[in-house]
This record gives sequence, structure tokens and C-alpha cells, in this order.
Amino acid sequence: MAEDIDSLLQPPSNDDFPILERTPSSYNPLHTYDLAKGDDKHYQQQYADMYFTRLAVLRKPVEKVALEAWEGFELAGENAKKFDRVLAVRQGQLCWIVGTIYMEMPLKPNVLDDISKEHWIAAPPPRAKFTSPDGQDKIMLEDESGRVQLTGAFLSTQLLVTGCIVAVLGTENQNGEFEVIDLKFAELPVQPERWARDPSLKKEYESQQNGEAGGGKLAIVSGLSISSDSGDAFAHELLVEYLLGEATGPHSQASAANISRLLIAGNSISHGSPIPSREDMAAKRKKYGYDPTAYNAAPTERLDNLIATLLPSIPVTILPGETDPANVSLPQQSLHPALFPHSRAYSLMPGEASQEPSWFDSVTNPWQGDIDGWRIMATGGQTVDDVFKYVEGEDRLEMMGSMLRWRLVAPTAPDTLWSYPFQMQDAFIISECPHIYVVGNQPKFDTAIIDGPNGQRVRLIAVPKFQETGELVLLDTESLNVEVIKFALYDKN
Repeated sequence: MAEDIDSLLQPPSNDDFPILERTPSSYNPLHTYDLAKGDDKHYQQQYADMYFTRLAVLRKPVEKVALEAWEGFELAGENAKKFDRVLAVRQGQLCWIVGTIYMEMPLKPNVLDDISKEHWIAAPPPRAKFTSPDGQDKIMLEDESGRVQLTGAFLSTQLLVTGCIVAVLGTENQNGEFEVIDLKFAELPVQPERWARDPSLKKEYESQQNGEAGGGKLAIVSGLSISSDSGDAFAHELLVEYLLGEATGPHSQASAANISRLLIAGNSISHGSPIPSREDMAAKRKKYGYDPTAYNAAPTERLDNLIATLLPSIPVTILPGETDPANVSLPQQSLHPALFPHSRAYSLMPGEASQEPSWFDSVTNPWQGDIDGWRIMATGGQTVDDVFKYVEGEDRLEMMGSMLRWRLVAPTAPDTLWSYPFQMQDAFIISECPHIYVVGNQPKFDTAIIDGPNGQRVRLIAVPKFQETGELVLLDTESLNVEVIKFALYDKN
């Protein structure tokens, strides 16, 4: 960067500058979280089907891990025995059982509280955590037969939330509680090899690299939070200039040319879909015809202009987030093309079929796809934010790693995270382990690598909010190394 600053302070040169070409990107999205259209999508079914399906699918891999760990386990001359139902356990008998965790927490929100809000003068602020400081929280394990309370000092070392499937080893005590001495998860699922989904793309990718060592870089940003206030546009302009290679000097421009794709991981608009309270709805007078005060188009217009400026040079994938104008329940469907009158020229129209992915791809949240052969799973951050409320710790990477080991991208849905009521399947079950797991809109940037028992290796990336930190994350698509570029106003102090 210092070389770039010095080059900007030199007089004009007659030297010819090299023409930079952007590194190409291989892109093959998956449509794992696309919901049915029209009459095929309905909400009459019960949410209990999701839990039954989740337990039925994950029971076998959890039992496999538990059997390998506890087969032949002996304590005080007694061998551990497996019971198929949680209510089949007997007091004093060493055994292990499989079920779904349910966290009984007095501070966790419920429907009755929402109904009683109409009688409050002002609703209480939302809680940052559901955990009780006085130890009133209870951990339950349930299946089709019933529910049993779990206890024991071992549980304090484990990260558990409602919805995860576990196997517990222990015995029932005289209070009817199950004393846990060990616990197992499903662990990471099978991880596909790089380029396993489409080997032909590998040859095309290698030919595009022209034999040069190294690949491109994936730029990841979240929390742009574009609003109608023009005061926050400066950082966005710096971001656009950097990605287009128009900022600083030749060294940074050459580095920007290696960026092969931009991934926007949610919350691109600041409060694009606020839910009004009952008081606001009652106070608002009904108007007939078009009400210009009911909708402000400036944020979406600015987002569209930002993306349209980038698209002639770099492909863009955008996920919706909590504050974006999309459905609130997970999985959030892609942002509608009508929001992007300029950018949608680079994307496929609804119902249009093509073998080639579009240059501008508006996708779901969560989302899965292959970029340069690597399987990537990305979310807008709501799933990790909700898990954060259940646990005492603050380590977001630990939560992300636990979600992969539970094989659940949204374990707390539908309990405390709004969700579509799946019936025949639970779309939030992770069937294949990603190589890269990206979570947007986190308090700070963080990254780590976790390893699985069968050679799986996953790069975890917590992406901060750009509006608050000004940080852009760059992922090398060959080495999977990560770097951060920060945009900020110069402060001489």
C-alpha cells in the first residue's frame, strides 16, 4: 500500500501501463433451499413434522458415532446398554439413548408473551440472551415416546441448543433425571472432493488460468446497510472503486484484478422490511391510493446502482438478510428482480432456463454452491445469532463449528427462528460437508479451520458488518487463506 501511495505522488509518466484482465471464476450454484412456487407452497402443516423428520434422518449417524465410542464401555462392572426410547431408561442402569435437545428457558420468548403485549404500555426490549442467571434453565431430551430431563456437570462443558440431535450416556437418578457422563453428535457429514460435482468445469477453469500458479479471490461483504441517508455513501464508493481497480496504484489494481467474484452475505439494505408494531398500525391513518410516505425507494435504488456499477467487471452473488426486503422466515427466498431494474439485465428472468449461471445471481439464505470447485455454504447470520442467545459463551466460530457437527444449518428453527413448515423433509439438515462456511453480519471478523474425523476440513469465516467496520474479506480460492481489506476515512490523530 505504501508503494501505491508513493506512485500517486509522482508526476505523470509516458510509460505504457499493462492492461489488467480479471481472473475468471467457475460458478455452479445449488438450489437446496428453493421453496415450491404457487399452490405447491402452503402453511397448513404442523411444525412437529420437522422435528420428527430431523430425528429420523440424523438418528442413524448419531447412533453410529455413539456405538463406535461406547461399544463395550463398562462402568463399575456394568456394560452400557442402548435403549431405543428415552422413556425406556431405568433408574441405576447404565445406558445410552438418542433424542432431540429441547432447552426449557424461562426467558425464551413464546406466543403467549406476544399476545399479552397488547396490554402493555410499552413492550420490553428484546433480550440479548435467553440464559437465566439464577440457573432456572433445563435441558431436555425427547423423542416420539416422551421427554426426560438431563443433568450432570458434564453438560456444562457442552454447547447445546434446541433442535440438535445427540446421544447421551449415563443413568437415571432417584429424581427421575438422566445423569449424563458423555455425549456424542453426528459429526461432520461426508465432504465431496473439489470439482467432484462437475469435473468438466475443472478443465475449463485450468484452461482459463493459462497455466499460471494460483487462482482468483472471492470477495465477501455483508451488512452494507444502504439507507436513504447519503452520508454513508463514501465507504460504499471506496469499496466499488477498489473492486473495479480504480483506487490507489498499480499494485493494488493488480491485486483487485485477482478478485473473481463478489459475495454479498445479507443486510444490504438498512431496515428494508420493518414489521410495524400494533401501536404503529393503530396510530396510522388509512389512506386511499398511493401513499409516498409508506415506502422509500432510495435504499433499493442505491443498492441497484452499486451492483450495476460492478457487474460489467465482476460477477455478483447476493443473499438476503434480516433487514432486506425478503420473506422473514427461513429459508429466505432470493430478492425479487423488480428491486434491481438496472442489475437484472445481467441475470436470468423468473422462469427462464439456462445451463450457464447468470452473471448476477440473487440466491436464497441459506445458500450452497460451488465456486472454483469448492463447496461453499453461506448464511446472512440469523442462524448463528439465534444460537448465540442460547449459550453463555461469545465465540461465534465455536457455534459455527458446532452447527456443522450437528449437521444443522438452522438448529433453532422453528422454535425461536421463523421457518417454513417443512413436512416431508428438513431442508436445514446438512447432507454434504462444505469446504467453506461463511456467516455474514457478525460483530467482528474471525476465521478458523476445523477438521472432521474422516479427513473433512472446513474453513470457517465470520464476516463483519461493513457499515460498522468497513471491512471486506478476501478468500484465496487455491490456498483458502483469508485476508481483510479495511475502508475508512483517514484520521491524522
